Amino acid sequence: MSAGFADIDWARPWLAPIEPRGKRWQAAALTGYADYLATLNEDASAAALFTGRGRPLAFIAQEELPAGASYEGHIAQTGRVPTRHNLHDFFNGSMWFAYPRIKAVLNARQAEQIDERGIGPTRGGVRDGLTLFDENAVLFACADAALADSLRGFQWRALFIDQRAAWGTRCEARIFGHALLEKLVAPYKACTGHAWIVDVPADYFTLDDAGRRALIDERIAQSVLDAPLDSRAFAPLPVLGVPGWWGANASPDFYDDVSVFRPGRRNR
Repeated sequence: MSAGFADIDWARPWLAPIEPRGKRWQAAALTGYADYLATLNEDASAAALFTGRGRPLAFIAQEELPAGASYEGHIAQTGRVPTRHNLHDFFNGSMWFAYPRIKAVLNARQAEQIDERGIGPTRGGVRDGLTLFDENAVLFACADAALADSLRGFQWRALFIDQRAAWGTRCEARIFGHALLEKLVAPYKACTGHAWIVDVPADYFTLDDAGRRALIDERIAQSVLDAPLDSRAFAPLPVLGVPGWWGANASPDFYDDVSVFRPGRRNR
């Protein structure tokens, strides 16, 4: 089924980095599952992408995943990404192209954990952290430590109102988590991502979109390679609070909703 693909609104600012390829994928997905997979594989072949263990990337139908095989382990070993005909896997595939180094590192670390611990009823702390990143991360690129401190400290007024002019010149947010992107096809105020903060030089903000993505893809991939990943490594970020992402947040009153913009334990 192609239900949901027609609902993607490419005017949403958080989709801008994946729009050109995404529109072609959307058209193929609306035509049918086979056309969709063929389009993904044409792009994968042209981009020469690789998995966490250096296998050339390709996309296969979900039913081709062998019985009993782990999803991440299969990708690492074979290079083939089981892909359903739905929005969740649509955005997952998009991230392999937008941030290939980060995706490869996440896959490699997942596969290592599976090799060491096997597949059990629970993932374990490291795999939970890797999954959280993959599903719900927001990449917060920042050239001003005070802004990063405001995010970590739940200082929403400082981050979104007092320093509003800093967005796009000293900090920015980029959505990476494919489950979060799926939710944002039908946005609601409480949509919250897990922000991974990455320091960038001031001239990062003079680069075009491709240059910015390449820089943070490399930096974050390196930081995720050895990082202890758990919920404490992230900072919650209500994504519709990002200036320019939602019309209603032009009013300072938007941020007074403490059910969304919570004070947090660190402030209390």
